[in-house]
Amino acid sequence: MEVIPEHRLVRWYRTFKKTLRYFMLGSAILAGALTLFLLYLRSKPLPPVSISETTTMYGDNGQVIATLYKGENRTFIPLDKIPSYMRDATVAIEDRKFYNHTGFDIKRIAGAALTDIRHLSKVEGASTITMQLARNLYLSHDKTWSRKLREAILTMQLELNYTKPQLLELYMNQIYYGQGAYGIQAAAKTYFGKNAGELTLAEASMLAGLPKGPRFYSPFVDMKAARERQDMVLSAMVTAKFITAQQAADARNAPIKLAPLQNRDSVISPYFRDFVVQQLKDTYHIDPDLIEHGGLKIYTTLDPAMQKQAEAAVAKYLPANRTLQAALVAMEPQTGYIRAMVGGRSYKESSYNRTLAERQPGSSIKPILYMAALENGFTPLTRIKSQPTVFTYGKNKKEVYAPKNFGSQYAHDFINMDQAIARSDNIYAVQTDLTIGQDKMVSMAKRLGIVSPVKPIPSSALGSSPATAIEMARAFSTLANQGKKADTIAVTKIVDREGNTILENHPRLQQVVSPENAFILTNLMKGVFDNGGTAHRVANMIQRPVAGKTGTTDYDAWLTGFTPDLTASVWVGYDDNRKIDEFDDARQAAPIWAQFMNGALQGKPAMDFTVPPGVVSAYVDPESGQLATEACPDVKLMYFIPGTQPTEYCVIHRRNNVTPPPTTEKKSFWDRLKFW
Repeated sequence: MEVIPEHRLVRWYRTFKKTLRYFMLGSAILAGALTLFLLYLRSKPLPPVSISETTTMYGDNGQVIATLYKGENRTFIPLDKIPSYMRDATVAIEDRKFYNHTGFDIKRIAGAALTDIRHLSKVEGASTITMQLARNLYLSHDKTWSRKLREAILTMQLELNYTKPQLLELYMNQIYYGQGAYGIQAAAKTYFGKNAGELTLAEASMLAGLPKGPRFYSPFVDMKAARERQDMVLSAMVTAKFITAQQAADARNAPIKLAPLQNRDSVISPYFRDFVVQQLKDTYHIDPDLIEHGGLKIYTTLDPAMQKQAEAAVAKYLPANRTLQAALVAMEPQTGYIRAMVGGRSYKESSYNRTLAERQPGSSIKPILYMAALENGFTPLTRIKSQPTVFTYGKNKKEVYAPKNFGSQYAHDFINMDQAIARSDNIYAVQTDLTIGQDKMVSMAKRLGIVSPVKPIPSSALGSSPATAIEMARAFSTLANQGKKADTIAVTKIVDREGNTILENHPRLQQVVSPENAFILTNLMKGVFDNGGTAHRVANMIQRPVAGKTGTTDYDAWLTGFTPDLTASVWVGYDDNRKIDEFDDARQAAPIWAQFMNGALQGKPAMDFTVPPGVVSAYVDPESGQLATEACPDVKLMYFIPGTQPTEYCVIHRRNNVTPPPTTEKKSFWDRLKFW
């Protein structure tokens, strides 16, 4: 049988058909596998995107007083807030085919690979914007094959889960621009002192060139290199037809005005900043991670102008050659808003906030005692003898307490509450406490805003139970606000990065003592600044009606005082509880207070305390405690709850049996003038 050999072309054809069949089958399998892989990647959730964003703290006037961030200074802004110049410049220089590829620019990658082979080293990058975003969001910058594989997978996932505008938005808020600025908003603020939306083409093209090498192309470091890089960006924009050649030329020639390179860690009142952060954590239970880099906007009550006055006053009167410390806190009586806070002489030396330190307030606590006394039968004219006294108290009166007046100075006669407050008489205070019952002062302290425990012992009448400067300011603010206690507020509102209000505070007031007693006590406390009062030496430093009380212990010096619209509490002492010098250290609290109050209220009209309708006035002779006559050498206008005012005229200084017309009612200015 004859075998006819098959033609060679036929064999080739059959082989080709078989090969093509296998190729098509393999391609289909590969396409199917790729499709399944892409569907898998599409369904598999991306790791959560956590873009650290700077939290900003504002003063009451909208001024930035502090920024909080953990390693990355960033403010996230939506893409439509970024000018088209900035978006186009970024795409032109970083990834010209960004809008057309699917995450990988194959031609660019191949070209970069050939260049690297030619130079036998990695000299050219080919990362697209999406690849850079994947690396910056989720990965380290290690040059390993496992990291590169992971980057490729994440790049595909990003492209499958986000639109191109969304990817560009993430990129421009994530990338590092140098000088501690992450994201375009922080970069615009850092380099040009403006928002990203206000950038010009010249500024945008300069910023777009920074991510390639922030240290080399920073205009703060090398303006020539920055200009050369800017020129490359503008040329790329012309090539991509984002701008014309003329626009590029104009941008090259446009002047660049850099913002002053400031210390981004500079803070107005770092003690207040720390106080606010602690409040957010402890009082409002906000996640510390959200506070530190959640992009919050925290609106506070701090008045930057008053803060400046507070720091200047402390700096002026604290001796530079000693470790004497001071604390000052100022509060608005009507709202409880903290307006200024100084926690020490230097935050750099010590971040410990001494406005929160519990220290013995000394005699500055006495107004709390006298408010309790006014509610329990005392009047401004209640008389107690000022002389060395040994008091017995406690169960069966077996405990003994023998206080002394400062400098062992006693009247050795009966004095009234008005005189006791002005002179800070200790005997009067302790006798008052024991007379009304020690529980009365303890209760009153809580009502007025003293949170620290006050012990029911006689020495508490002289300030032996510690309190903080904030507590003292809150208690005295209640007096200034006619008996209405305001909750202390440092934060008025917090807004998250999406613009949602997550916290809002409004003044919360509670009437804790009567307006009448609050005014009567306030009027008595004005005497502290009169001749003979313990703060008379600083009265000339503040030319407006003020009321307050000094306090001195072996270790602490205080002055807490107020006008109708501002309260301030000042403490001076040593951190190690060293004794203060009564003729030097102890004398610094009063001038610090007066200097601050004068500066803080400068330009504001001087106001006197409003007289409530439920009191009556009378001109009194302090010596007799009776209504004054024209013969009395010393006359004082005093206020009383109706029915507690004196009704008889002074008999000590009566002359020629002349008695003026009786009156204890509230008089007009002209009536008082005619009487005089």
